[in-house]
Parts: sequence; C-alpha cells; structure tokens
Amino acid sequence: MAEAPYTKVFEDTDLNFNKNDDHNRLLLSDLRRKLEQVKKGGGEKSIAKQHDQGKMTARERVEYLVDDMEQFIEVGALAADGMYKEVGGCPSAGVITGIGRVSGRLCMVVANDATVKAGAWFPMTGKKNLRAQEIAMENHLPIIYLVDSAGVFLPMQNDIFPDKEHFGRIFRNNAVMSSKGILQIAAIMGSCVAGGAYLPIMSDEALIVEGTGSVFLAGSFLVKSAIGESIDNETLGGATTHSQISGVTDYQMPDDKTCLDKIKSIVAKVGEKPKAGFFRAEPKLPKYDPAEMLGILPSDRAKPYNMLDLIERIVDAGSFDEYKEGYGKTIKCGYASVDGWSVGIVANHREVTKSAKGEMQFGGVIYSDSADKAARFIMNCNQKRIPLVFLQDVTGFMVGSRSEHGGIIKDGAKMVSAMSNSVVPKFTFIVGNSYGAGNYAMCGKAYDPRLIFAWPSARIGVMGGATAANTLLQIEVSSLKKQGEVIDPEKEKALLERITAKYEEELSPYYSAARLVVDGIIDPRETRHIISTGIEMANLNPHVPPYNVGVIQT
Repeated sequence: MAEAPYTKVFEDTDLNFNKNDDHNRLLLSDLRRKLEQVKKGGGEKSIAKQHDQGKMTARERVEYLVDDMEQFIEVGALAADGMYKEVGGCPSAGVITGIGRVSGRLCMVVANDATVKAGAWFPMTGKKNLRAQEIAMENHLPIIYLVDSAGVFLPMQNDIFPDKEHFGRIFRNNAVMSSKGILQIAAIMGSCVAGGAYLPIMSDEALIVEGTGSVFLAGSFLVKSAIGESIDNETLGGATTHSQISGVTDYQMPDDKTCLDKIKSIVAKVGEKPKAGFFRAEPKLPKYDPAEMLGILPSDRAKPYNMLDLIERIVDAGSFDEYKEGYGKTIKCGYASVDGWSVGIVANHREVTKSAKGEMQFGGVIYSDSADKAARFIMNCNQKRIPLVFLQDVTGFMVGSRSEHGGIIKDGAKMVSAMSNSVVPKFTFIVGNSYGAGNYAMCGKAYDPRLIFAWPSARIGVMGGATAANTLLQIEVSSLKKQGEVIDPEKEKALLERITAKYEEELSPYYSAARLVVDGIIDPRETRHIISTGIEMANLNPHVPPYNVGVIQT
C-alpha cells in the first residue's frame, strides 16, 4: 500500500473540533482502562499459581500462538463485565476469543482462562463460545481451542446446561463444523472434565500437554464415589494414558510452548480451498487522517454532523461513489473500497436536510424515501456480490400522521426485508444512537451481521434516555397513585433521577458488550481494519446462496 501524507482539513485552532476530540479521547481512555482490567483475568495471585504449575496463562498462550497481536481482533473482551458480582465476577466470561493469523492463516482462537474460577463455564461463557463458533461456521474459519477448564459452574448449571443455546450446543456445533470441512484443532492444556471432554475429542485433531493436561468423563473423586475405584487423575486421563493407551489424543506435548508450536506447524500445512470471490483492488490509504474522526463526532449527541466526514476517513482515497445522493438524504448509501475490498455502505446521516418535496428532515431519523433508497441499494449490493457495512447513528423511523399516511411502515418493512435476506456478508458499527426499529433496519445483532462492534460513543436501547425515563416515570407515578400514595414534586424528581440512572446504564455500550449484544467496543480508528479482516474472513466461505427477498410491498 502506497504511503502518503493525509490531506489536512481541520486546523489546530478549530475549537469545536478540539472539544470533540478531547471528549472522545476521554471515552477511549476509559475503554483502555476497562480492557486493561479485564485482561488481568482472575488477578495476580491466580496468574502466579498458573505459572507455578508450569502453565502459561490463556492470554500468554494466545499471544504466543498468533502471528501479530496488534492485528488480533478480540471478540467479547468485555463479556460478563459487571455481571456475577455475587461470586466475585467473571472477567471476559472466563474465556478469550478472537480472530488472528496463525502461520499466516486467519483462524478463530478460543482459550479458556483458568485464572478465572479455574476456567469454569458461566452462562456468559457458553454464550461467548457459541458466538465464536458461529463466526467460524459462517465464514468457514479454522478454529483452535486451547482447553483448560474445570467444567460447568455448578451453582448456575440450570442457566447453562439444558437449553438449545446452552453448553450442549457447542458439541453439536463441533459435529456440524466437521461435516462442513471447517478445521478444528484442540489442545488440552489443563483440566477437561465431564461433558467438556467432548469438545477436544470432537475436533479434527487433539493435542495434550504432559503433566498438566487431562481429559476424562469423571475425575478421580467422582470415580471413587461412583464405582469405588481408587485412581489418580494422571493415570485416569493424563497425556500418557490418552496418547499411548486409549488413543484418544493425537499428539503428546512436553509443555505449553511446544504444544503451541505444533499447532502452528499443523496450520501451516493446510491446503487452500475455493473462496467466495469478493473483489479486492489495490489497497489505498484514506484521503483524510482516520484520527480526525475523534474530532468530527460531536461530544453532544444531539448536534448534527456530516456522516460523509467519517466515511471518508474509513474508505480508500477517492473510492466512495454515492448512490442516489439527492434522494432519501437521512441515509447515505454508496459503493467504496476499504483496504482494497469492495463494500456497500449504508450509514445514517445526522445533518438536517430537505426532502425532494422541500420538507425538513431531521438527521438520524429514517424517513420513507431513505428506507426506500436503502432497500434498493442493499438489493443492488446482493446482485453484485458486494459485502455491506452499516454505520448506525439512528433514533428510529419517523412517526406522525404524515409519515403513516405516506406508508412509513411499508417502506421500513421493505428495508428490513431486503437487509434480513441479504446473502452477502454484513458488518455493523454502532457509531452513536441505535434506538428502536432503527437498530433493526440498520442490521442490529438480531439480523446476523458477521461482526458487530460499538464505538465508545454508542447508545443502544428502545429509545433515547430522556424520552424513556419520562415514559417510565409516568407509568410508575400512575401505579403509585393507584396504591394511594401521594407523589409530591420532590418525590417525583427523585423517582425520575433513579429511573434515568438505571436506563442510562442500560443504554451504555458496556452494558451491551457485557451481554454480547455487540462483539466489543473499539477505537473508531480500528473500524477500517475490522472491515478488511472481516471480508477476508468471509471470503473463506465459498457458498453464497441466491438472493431472494420474498414478498415486498412497493
């Protein structure tokens, strides 16, 4: 890629730009602190204990395995953040997952973190593992499991064991991936107990580390209790037993590093397969410095801004071709290149504009003409096999009699249908607001984006904080009055403050990231890298079915 100085747009004396830049850098500083904390896992004592056992920690294993950690895209780093406080928390849901290169090939890496409750599986651990497998299956991405887990966290077994999207689904996915020819490699680097024993053994190849790795359906204590046999765990299911007697594992490794080196060697020998054929031209840098996005995005989310200013700092210089520029102006659509990859961009526009009929349109709101334009553009991208990128900053669809009489529901349904049935890969980034049906139409988590990330400035909910808080206040006040309570202005103010605080917490991107509503929170400058890696990953799956949107009202 040709290196060139970026074109400078904003002067150092631009006070509004500098104010926005300061605000967004503070948000990024908070994000970095949060990530640094969760990456400590179970803490220094637990890490030291892992080292004393001759084991690397999960993060050390991942760092040693992948070619370049700076290019590693971690998925769910903030999973379970703030959850399970009653048992001391579960940083990163006790498992590290992410997309990185191993011996030059893109892989999904899943590593149990034994510093967190001995690697036990919490409900969010199961959800995070299933998300990693989902990404691997959708994109035919090889998956590497670094297993070190004590099994299900028994006090919460009912929330992880029996249902469709619980623990057992993981083994079903093992079988499905194998049938599709998606490579799975498992390294048993610690405990692997009970039902969890099936995961490595249902993988294509299994490695086990001497002295620390063990795999069995029941440990020595349970064996003694169940059938009266006295046996130690190493003899029951250690490396020598399974590599030389049972034949359960394929490679017996003396230590963690040798085991990881063997995985690299195995991956390096894997043959190439057909690809989807998404187009990639010669990559170019953006025309404008991506760092300027921090100064463009307003510190006050009510203020308008030009979404094209952000787009031009993500896409390759000179590559953006806007579609229907003069029509449906509250959504920007256009073809572009990102690191050479062809993309179709659908982005909410936050400036106040006029419709073709001369009516004022508020930024961030989806109107009928915008929905109509976006639906047609999405269909065009599917016709041309061009992956889609959604940039969300949306407050929802326009309401009121004029919109209803104009068929806003029909046009919104058209957009949702076109997007839902899309067969090309979709990637979603929540830049600012992501409210109500706007979240749906702009490819929220429910609509199967291959990857979905939030910027620190994101807010995700049914509606904005002030509107929601006042609505909830009216409901609660009405309920209390029916019970005979007298609500004076001071009590009403206190109620509003409590409701607002709770709702604002739930709008936070950290709340969504903890529950894997998004795959993570990122620095806006990482957006370009995630799009490029995401399309390269999606290109590994050659099966792109025909596009059919079904019945659409016009």
